[in-house]
Order: sequence, then C-alpha cells, then structure tokens
Amino acid sequence: MKINVLLAVSMLFSGSMAVAAASAESNGTSSLVAALTPASPTRSGWKLVWSDEFDVEGLPDPTKWGYDTDRNKQGWYNNELQYYAKDRLENASVQGGFLTITTRRESLTTAADYGGQLYTSARLTTRDKPSATWTYGFMEVRAKLPCSLGTWPAIWMLGTNGIWPDDGEIDIMEQKGTSADDKTKVSATIHTKAYNHANGTVGVAPVGVRTIADACTQFHNYQLTWTTDKVMVGVDDAEYFSYAKPEYAGYAKWPFDDSQYLILNIALGGFMGGEVPKNFVSDQMVVDYVRVYQK
Repeated sequence: MKINVLLAVSMLFSGSMAVAAASAESNGTSSLVAALTPASPTRSGWKLVWSDEFDVEGLPDPTKWGYDTDRNKQGWYNNELQYYAKDRLENASVQGGFLTITTRRESLTTAADYGGQLYTSARLTTRDKPSATWTYGFMEVRAKLPCSLGTWPAIWMLGTNGIWPDDGEIDIMEQKGTSADDKTKVSATIHTKAYNHANGTVGVAPVGVRTIADACTQFHNYQLTWTTDKVMVGVDDAEYFSYAKPEYAGYAKWPFDDSQYLILNIALGGFMGGEVPKNFVSDQMVVDYVRVYQK
C-alpha cells in the first residue's frame, strides 16, 4: 500500500529485489520505485469502485471529500461542543500516506459561522462528490482512534435524500469518551424512521459492541458489508453487528435500498463523548485508507 512498507517487505522476502532497490536508490533512479507501486487493493469476490489511499499531501482531496459545517452557527446535535472547520490543515490534513483529523481546544471567533464553540474539529463527507455515494457494497476504513476522554470519533453513512432518520444511518464505528473503558470499545448500529435514539427505539434494532483494547494506539480495519437484505459490521474481518431486513419491511424499517454517503469525524462532548477534561488540548483520528467495493 505504502511504498516504504512494500520496500521493507521486499527486503525481507526477496533478496534480489532488495539489492536492486538499494542500487536504484544509490544511483538516484526511480525505475524500481515505479515497479514497487502497488496495484489496486483487492478483496475476493468484490471489485474496488472507490478509494482514497491518502497519497497526496496537504488538505484532503477536494474531488473526494467535502466538509459538513451546516450546524456551526446554531450548534451541533446531541449537545456536541465542536466547531467543524473547512479547508484547515490544523483540523484535517494528509501527510506521509495518512489522513489526520484533529480536534483542538481553540475558538475560531473570527469565523463567520462561529457559534461560541471552545473546540475545533473536522467532519469530512463524500456527499455530492462524483461516484461517491453507494447502494450496497463492502466498505473498509483502516484507522487509529483518539485516546482522550470527551472525544467521540465516528465512521458512518447517511442517506442521500437528506431526511434523518427516515433515509437511514449506518454507524460503522463509533467510540464513546465518557471513561477510560470506553476507549477500549467500539460500537455499531443502524438508525431508521422506526428505530432511532430520538424516539427511544434504537435498541429494537440491536447495537453491537466490540472490545478492542488497543483501538487508540493501533490501526484496525472497520468494515461494513451491506447487501439487499442485511447490514453487517465488523472489525478486522470479525463481524459483531448485523441487522437483517425485516419480513415485509417498508421504508420505515429498511431504507437501505437507496444510496448513502460516507462521513469521517471527531465530535467533542455530547451524549456519547461525555465531559471534556479541563486539561484537554488536542487529539486525532488517523486514517490509513478508505476503500469501497461492490459486486
């Protein structure tokens, strides 16, 4: 995936290639670098249709990602405390093959849509981007999560028709921030018009929880398998949540035959983030890649 990783592997397992690589580097040539450039990622039975390997440094690729800042002025839902910045390297940047979303204790008081927030963050979305909404597929995001209490990172999807919860929500990964124990767990669920936290019925459609002791110190693969009759979420190829299409289900219980877009963000506070510590300064969610496959 990344050139430096491939080079290390080649040096370990192919002596001749390692010698050639060293020779090419010493001669200042780039032929072997080109040879080592990885092919498109593969997954058995699926075709890669969209991805971001984060190999262009700077701001996130504007052809793939936009910013959701719609509620900055009014304040965000769920009692969240952050201001979501747009086109700001301090909050969303690509460097060394990774996307980093950073939340910081600071107030952007001069921003036109400033709503009194004491923290900044970023909420990246594929909404309205070319070929970046999907119906069914296998989605995989490799990420390392923030360790700080008060942080609420999420990898999730929303229906493109724009009405919540009617058009559906798929939470591929959420992590609470109310205790140190929260930072060793992740959760997954769905929301529909029939089943959502606002009307107290989210538990009717189950919530999955998985313990990952090193979720905030190591990378893990957060995965969604979405078919015509089931939504399944897993980590590192181990499924821990599923929601099957109910028999004779209407749109209120199964809006998942329509397209959705992807969101990556860190919220602060709120009912899942909890209280932000007084000594909080900043923290990050680091993303290695995002890949979408379909049949």
